[in-house]
Amino acid sequence: MSPTLSIAKKEFRAYFQSPIAYVFITLFLVLSVWIFFFLSNFFLVGQSTLRTLFDWIPITFLIFVPAVTMRTWAEEQKLGTAEILLTFPVRDWEVVLGKFLAGLAFLSVAILLTLPLTATVAWLGNPDNGAVIAGYVGSILLGAAYLSIGLWVSSMTQNQIVAFLISLVLCFILFIVGIPTTLSSLPDWLVPFVSRLSLGAHYDSIGRGVIDSRDVLYFLSIIVFFLFLNVQSIASRRWS
Repeated sequence: MSPTLSIAKKEFRAYFQSPIAYVFITLFLVLSVWIFFFLSNFFLVGQSTLRTLFDWIPITFLIFVPAVTMRTWAEEQKLGTAEILLTFPVRDWEVVLGKFLAGLAFLSVAILLTLPLTATVAWLGNPDNGAVIAGYVGSILLGAAYLSIGLWVSSMTQNQIVAFLISLVLCFILFIVGIPTTLSSLPDWLVPFVSRLSLGAHYDSIGRGVIDSRDVLYFLSIIVFFLFLNVQSIASRRWS
């Protein structure tokens, strides 16, 4: 087994060796159910759609994902275990990728646990399956982007609270930068460029039911970019 997968398996098991993981997943599911059935007045509206759930996923992830990533590197640096890990015969990128894959697997478990909501909608009506699938794909891509940002921020500090707050703010800025209110305050020549940088704009594009390769490439680029920054952060610490 490759070092990356070994690290990913170890980190994934570590999530569930602490009650924090179960608390996070429970809160995420309770919040999702509350938003879906009560905040959106699902039974009053009478529409077979998961649109409200996917509309709120970016907001719930803003809290959920930084809370998951804040301890990934920050705690290890505080306890001194990061230095021990980096003495193993593994490359920096293998460690970073392993931690990312573990976080992505954990996040995917939380997302897939919302499938009973999909089953409920399918039982009550006839939802657009393409939009549902695109919504889940977009949610996983957005969560992966948030994860890569959170991991990088966590590698820059030993304080988990600081890592959480900075990750939350950075993810929030990258998400809202392309909304009409933000764009209206910018010069016209800058609007197309800024709108293409928005996590929210690309997430909404996928959420409309069409998985465009440009949107997927954008999310992959964000993920690779912040994982690269994470590798550089770890490498600089190795040589310091």
